[in-house]
Amino acid sequence: MDVKKIVLAYSGGLDTSVILKWLAEEYQCPIIAYAADVGQTEDWEAIRVKGMATGAEKVIISDLKEEFVSDYIFPAFRANAIYEGSYLLGTSLARPIIGKEQVRIAHQEGADAVSHGATGKGNDQVRFELAYLGIDPSLKIIAPWRIWDLNSRQKLVQFAKEHNIPVPTTKKNPYSSDENLLHISFEGGLLEDPWNEPDEDMFKLTVSPEKAPDVPTYVEIDFENGDPVALDGKRLAPLPLFTRLNQLAAANGIGRLDLVENRFVGMKSRGVYETPGGTLLRTAHRDLETITMDREVMRIRDSLIARYAELIYNGFWFSPERELLQTTMDASQRTVSGTVRMKLYKGNATPVGRKSDQSLYQESFATFEEDQVYNQADAGGFIRLNGLRLQIQAMQNKGR
Repeated sequence: MDVKKIVLAYSGGLDTSVILKWLAEEYQCPIIAYAADVGQTEDWEAIRVKGMATGAEKVIISDLKEEFVSDYIFPAFRANAIYEGSYLLGTSLARPIIGKEQVRIAHQEGADAVSHGATGKGNDQVRFELAYLGIDPSLKIIAPWRIWDLNSRQKLVQFAKEHNIPVPTTKKNPYSSDENLLHISFEGGLLEDPWNEPDEDMFKLTVSPEKAPDVPTYVEIDFENGDPVALDGKRLAPLPLFTRLNQLAAANGIGRLDLVENRFVGMKSRGVYETPGGTLLRTAHRDLETITMDREVMRIRDSLIARYAELIYNGFWFSPERELLQTTMDASQRTVSGTVRMKLYKGNATPVGRKSDQSLYQESFATFEEDQVYNQADAGGFIRLNGLRLQIQAMQNKGR
């Protein structure tokens, strides 16, 4: 493959540091090391220094946190996106914004190729490459893990030592993890046996529910058209608002998840996640919909959630079908404005109050006391009409 310049998605870890040097040797061209700040805890200056020392022509660090919250997290949560009933798509939502910025940098720097450090077994290779293809299919894509012979940690370490790439001397974290504003994930190590309970010292973001405060925390979340806009009456921009949700939920042990999921490539994978603010936000948002969204609109919208979430999980953020579903999801949110009061206590986020100027809940209709708006005798005909097919079926069964 004839390549003039490559933009590498770079983390500063062993894998992408080796990839950086390997690309330079293999393709004999300049390499731009690009790191995306989507809210993970990193020493960005150390990453910059290491990238330059490893042979990058330039190291670019892009702060994507605000865009990540407003243009990726919030749209997904307007749709109540959830994969296989429990996963809130923390990694899946971060990959498209990282890939989009990588393509932008390739254009800016005059590069004709992009590269990533995802392995050939996981979902991320698909997510990155579908992002590249969905934005600029003319870019060449280089996936080292699918073409080189450095297929073990031992070989990576040996390559690093031969090329004077610093190798961590501390004990290796037994887990593979990915962190951003929405979550942190853990895979591998003892988690590969789905019978093993995660070690408590593995968790990074949340306090254990057992050690959470013995008194509940209350928070009121204001929504406009499905997006959170204020906490306890104080209006906040998306990034500080979501950061505060993370803090509140994490302090109360909210957002831990242990599941076995189906990867797009075909295998099952056990993962443990911490998604504090996201868990709180989805619960509150869903609750507000119960008083502001029409029943039939909700049924249709809910029937589309699994497909929408699957598209994101599988890497199709920039697909026309995801955009079509997003338009539908957003249309369902036109009435989802109001306030939800949440009680946070030892791992649980429980709605305890909700109000809205758009509320469809009418106490005068729902009351068990005497009312002037509902003739209970009407229910007889309603039941008979809905039971007509059951009556016919029963007559047929009796005849047989």
